Amino acid sequence: MKPNLIVFKSFLGVTSVRVLILICTLLAFASKTFAQHKDTQRITDSIVNEGKALYRSEWASWYGTDIFFAQCKEKRALVGGYISYETPTGLNNVFFSKGNDPVALGTTSFGNDFNEKNYKLDTITRKLNASEKELISIRQAVVKRMGTDTIFKYFNNTELNPIPFIKNGIKKVYILTGPKANGVVIFGNDYLVSFNKQNNITDIKRLHKNLIAIPYHQATADSSKTERAAAHSHLPETGDFITATDICTLMLYEKFTTWKQYYVLSKNYVSIWDCKKDDLFEMTMEAWKKMEEDHANRQPNSN
Repeated sequence: MKPNLIVFKSFLGVTSVRVLILICTLLAFASKTFAQHKDTQRITDSIVNEGKALYRSEWASWYGTDIFFAQCKEKRALVGGYISYETPTGLNNVFFSKGNDPVALGTTSFGNDFNEKNYKLDTITRKLNASEKELISIRQAVVKRMGTDTIFKYFNNTELNPIPFIKNGIKKVYILTGPKANGVVIFGNDYLVSFNKQNNITDIKRLHKNLIAIPYHQATADSSKTERAAAHSHLPETGDFITATDICTLMLYEKFTTWKQYYVLSKNYVSIWDCKKDDLFEMTMEAWKKMEEDHANRQPNSN
């Protein structure tokens, strides 16, 4: 222990005090940077989890709708709407009847393999369970509000799709804008409606202020037109990061495009979504601009 003590005392000489101060400053900066990274990771992990949950619900709605209307044409006039939700074994899409006391008209059940051909259709009319009633209650409250509240915007060749969502007792409905035409992915004009325990609306937030329509080429084996990436930007009020609705939309449409990455740029961050792995990578705008500068400097002189 004595040699170490002597070295330590020598290190604390007048000249070395500045070095120690510098080291402490660097350690404090590193600790702050690490804490910021952990906080960013916590936020983005939550966004990704929410976005993937929205995707699972909307995926079941997409394919469940096709199946129900193809095989239950006689019930079409009775339909009041539909809901989708996760079960311990997969996903359910339920069409319910019109009126104040709806019943389930048909239930399409999918496995966890996301194979639209792997399903079971139950066409027996039945009573709704408690969870289904809750989902329908908040969905119908939003549908009613959409008809009167001017916060909701409507655009040609699009439709608003409410997605009721209950997790850990928290009730909310996301609203996405979907295209009525092929060959375009729509981001923005999306909303988050929050509820209290009594299923009353407590808040309506417009997530993106604009509608962003991005055309794409169909992914085909012999396609000569292959956009490798696409992007949109966020205004400050939308936030620093990609949204859960962005992720849901990407996962629904990415398989039909030739995109490998999708970028969401904000004032402080760049969100990079891997369309093949369904993974998110975040980097600061400062680092992004530095990378662009380095890339530009590495380019050969064109003269």
